[in-house]
Amino acid sequence: MFPAILAISIGALLAFLAIVLFLMSFHVAQEYERGVVFRLGRYLAVRGPGVFWTIPLVDSTTMVDTRTVTVDVEPQETITRDSVTIKVNAVLWYRVFEPSLSVIAVANFRSAVYQVALTSLRNTIGQHDLDELLRERDRIDDMLRHVIDVATDPWGIKVERVEMKDVEIPVAMQRAMAREAEAVREKRARLIKAEAEQDAATKLAAASREIVENPAALELRRMQMISEVGAEQNTTTIILMPSDFVILAKELANSLKRAA
Repeated sequence: MFPAILAISIGALLAFLAIVLFLMSFHVAQEYERGVVFRLGRYLAVRGPGVFWTIPLVDSTTMVDTRTVTVDVEPQETITRDSVTIKVNAVLWYRVFEPSLSVIAVANFRSAVYQVALTSLRNTIGQHDLDELLRERDRIDDMLRHVIDVATDPWGIKVERVEMKDVEIPVAMQRAMAREAEAVREKRARLIKAEAEQDAATKLAAASREIVENPAALELRRMQMISEVGAEQNTTTIILMPSDFVILAKELANSLKRAA
């Protein structure tokens, strides 16, 4: 009787182990996950999303998240091409487009992408002046994205976007830039004033030619000026006298002096 009980126990144990192994052979991958399957240590295929089956104790599976990952690159102190020390931090967005390469080609793709972003940020800033860094940030962001994407492409990583979040400039440089901006604004104001005076001189020259050709215009202008002087609440009394009378009076006075 004992051998029969032992046989039944062993059979039950084997059946339990078979059920466990059968259940272990099934894997569930989410919609954003892919399973990289290795058979006896060699790459086999990429499975998922959904339910897929592997051979227990023979196949091994590594799950890879294919969603976009956001990485905040810590501030980096670096020197620009014109020898200005600044601190820059950036934000990086990337995703895995080839799960097999992200597992086979690199040991830890997350750490590798982060280190590439650090070095690329420092090298790219070192190739540009401070003025370029402040004025052409979009172009430099695109250049930085391209550099990181080229480095991570063999690992199955696609860099979607890179943005410099903040540029910290030394206080002394901020004051120098403020003085420079003030000088530029003053220069622009002087140029505008000079252009206005040049336009005014041109208009006055044209007006003088018009007055020479038509003397009546001078009388009209004198009357207009007199009307402006004799404005409301003004006690000044103005007598209008044509300029011809003044000329005749001067000629008469000169004639009387000569006659005397």
